[in-house]
Amino acid sequence: MSRLNAWIQERIPVHGDQLRELTNEPVPNHLKRWWFALGGTPAYLFVVQVVTGILLAFYYQSSPSAAWESVRYITEDARYGWYIRSLHKWAATLMIASVILHQMRVYFTAAYRRPRELNWVIGMCLLMCTLLTGFTGYSLVFEQLSYWGATVAANISDAVPVIGSFGKQMLLAGDTYNERTLPRFYILHAAVLPTTIILLMAVHITFIRLHGVTELHFEDESPDEPDHFNFFPDHLLTELTIGLVLMILLSALATVLPATMGPRANPLVTPEVIKPEWFFYVSFRWLKLFSLSVAVISTGFIIAAMFVWPWIDRLLIRLTRNEDASVYVGIVATFLLIGLTVWEAVVTH
Repeated sequence: MSRLNAWIQERIPVHGDQLRELTNEPVPNHLKRWWFALGGTPAYLFVVQVVTGILLAFYYQSSPSAAWESVRYITEDARYGWYIRSLHKWAATLMIASVILHQMRVYFTAAYRRPRELNWVIGMCLLMCTLLTGFTGYSLVFEQLSYWGATVAANISDAVPVIGSFGKQMLLAGDTYNERTLPRFYILHAAVLPTTIILLMAVHITFIRLHGVTELHFEDESPDEPDHFNFFPDHLLTELTIGLVLMILLSALATVLPATMGPRANPLVTPEVIKPEWFFYVSFRWLKLFSLSVAVISTGFIIAAMFVWPWIDRLLIRLTRNEDASVYVGIVATFLLIGLTVWEAVVTH
């Protein structure tokens, strides 16, 4: 073993002390609470997405004539195909939910303030990419609802001023849904968006290492308790525990509520009810409350405001002289998001 260790050390000249110094960054005590350690949750679920996505790609065919049948084969005929597809579906759902919750946690703890404004922008980019990945994945099944959902989304993008028509053509690979649309969704879902997410995550983590984690303190903390604990092995064990719990939860959801098949897409028959995935319920309900142009422009304004919120927050503090002004805005926005989502979920069509 000593000879093997010497051989490895000669070729990989990294010693244990150097590795511990590189990885063992002190971690603030508040990260012992799951709510504040949400950053690792979407990263773990993303890994599950990549692994299950590769397995599904062995059987999936991204053409309108074969897509639905290939998904049906995965779901009904391939050995454990139903389980892998269900894991992929539920991991996507939980990943989107965890990214949203993580962004909310950062918002309500004001962790986006100076000098971390750029990392907030990176986080918003990750949120947008995650939502787009969910949308393109939903469209790949080529079910009736996913087909018409993609068609409606393209028509909505067409209403965006100046760049709307170009955006629709880029999304659909033409003016209407055609035989090139599904392969484009597949390339976006399986290659472009995952690569973008990986690059954004690398930049995001780099900023965290450069600036450190925003430190929070609570009244129930003991004054004798140290302010920090070691990343390795303490925080790593926390993350591994969260990963194990998530794997058990994913397996339970995949078994109890497996992914099913809807009717095959029929471009000639418009379904009576067109409903997107849950994470777009807010946008769908918003579109029903206003005219198309008003809904699209206001949605764009809200998203733009979210991207530049660290600077809006600074302006709010200056105007109101209240450090918690953004918290009140966030509470109203959260209730609005939950209300519109529940409204769209329960409304009779």
